Amino acid sequence: MARDVSDTTPITSRNMLVEWLEAGCKTGGAPLRIGTEHEKIPFYAADNAPVPYDGSAGRGGVRALLEGLGDALGWAPIFDRDALIGLYQPEGGGAISLEPGGQFELSGAPLLDVHATKEELDAHFGALAPVANALGVRFLDLGCSPKWSRAETPAMPKQRYAIMRSYMPKVGARGLDMMFRTATVQVNVDFVDEADMVQKMRVGLALQPFVTAIFANSPFLDGKPTGRLSQRSYIWLDTDPNRTGMLPFAFDKGFGFERYVDYALDVPMYFVKRGDVYHDVAGASFRDLMEGRLAQLPGERATMSDWANHLSTIFPEVRLKTYLEMRGADAGPRTHFTALAALFAGLFYDSGALDAARELTKDWTADARQALRDDVPALALDATIGGRGLRDIGRDVLSLAKDGLRRRARLDAQGRDESVFLAPLEAIVEEGRCLAQQRLDAYYGGWGESIDAAFVDCVLPL
Repeated sequence: MARDVSDTTPITSRNMLVEWLEAGCKTGGAPLRIGTEHEKIPFYAADNAPVPYDGSAGRGGVRALLEGLGDALGWAPIFDRDALIGLYQPEGGGAISLEPGGQFELSGAPLLDVHATKEELDAHFGALAPVANALGVRFLDLGCSPKWSRAETPAMPKQRYAIMRSYMPKVGARGLDMMFRTATVQVNVDFVDEADMVQKMRVGLALQPFVTAIFANSPFLDGKPTGRLSQRSYIWLDTDPNRTGMLPFAFDKGFGFERYVDYALDVPMYFVKRGDVYHDVAGASFRDLMEGRLAQLPGERATMSDWANHLSTIFPEVRLKTYLEMRGADAGPRTHFTALAALFAGLFYDSGALDAARELTKDWTADARQALRDDVPALALDATIGGRGLRDIGRDVLSLAKDGLRRRARLDAQGRDESVFLAPLEAIVEEGRCLAQQRLDAYYGGWGESIDAAFVDCVLPL
């Protein structure tokens, strides 16, 4: 999230929180859009070192990247006190933000199709290339930092991250690794009404382990293989059980906006932002803030800004805001960014594909979905559910998405529909081997078991 929301409207009832989510419904034939976000880990090409905020050894750092990109794009700066921590597009909705360890994130604008997503990505990298090249910076296309220890990883000057850094070890063993050493790509999708949201939430949750498997691309940590194909996904399993996971209640009868609000109200808070200050209230109850009973800020009451910001600190496999976020994928090559967008545009923006995806997954129990979620970090497409392997299920899922995209018939200048962007995923399913397995082959082969080769072979082209 590039910017914390500013809306000082007081919250006077639980219903206001429900209405905030309902406001995302795209009624009356409003177009359904796609937003793609991706994180990438920067490093200095000269010595494979991490890139601190202020740079090192006379080299410009993350702040210089933001300054140069801001000049190139003409986007407005985002500050945390005196620190430049992001950029935003005044018209269009795009933004650049920083994750805790300096992961450089493009939060894409909501766009009409995947062709537009590709154009946005091309423009982003086109503007970034001369800035990064001048600084000697490159970006890894992996879902986990492959070499640097947590202590070697720089910290970005964002107040909310300092609060999280202090709180994370109290609630999980791997939360700091999540913050500082992982990178993801996600796609955000719209819903028409509450019933549509529920359908997409359930299908999205059921299929996130498949997404993790087919996008698995983080087999290394601390300079060596971890024994897992998605170390990023494994890290999430022990980050904070109160705010992560597969949300089994979303499959209960009667699930909707109200039930999600009640879930979110039960998730402990991180902070309350007032003016330029983030007040540390980690572990506190949002319900207490609504009632003016917060011990850390006596008499202070919740605003709609607090609600929007609180929702941004909840990290389930699918997250509900005024849209739905699909959060299961490792970062990867640029073709994977558009592939993820195409996958969910095809499944979710064609009624036939969405109904068929629900039919495919409807008999999976909560225990089976969780077991699959637990298995995929190590097994990827070799994991099973309901007696079927994920590779076999993946063929069905990709076929549904491809048919949905063809029926959408959003064409580019060459007359191609969006299904062309599924090609990398079709190749993975056909071969039965995710990108992590291919990179492990390289590690034990041409890399000579040296992780330094990842800083040559696993790099996003600029």
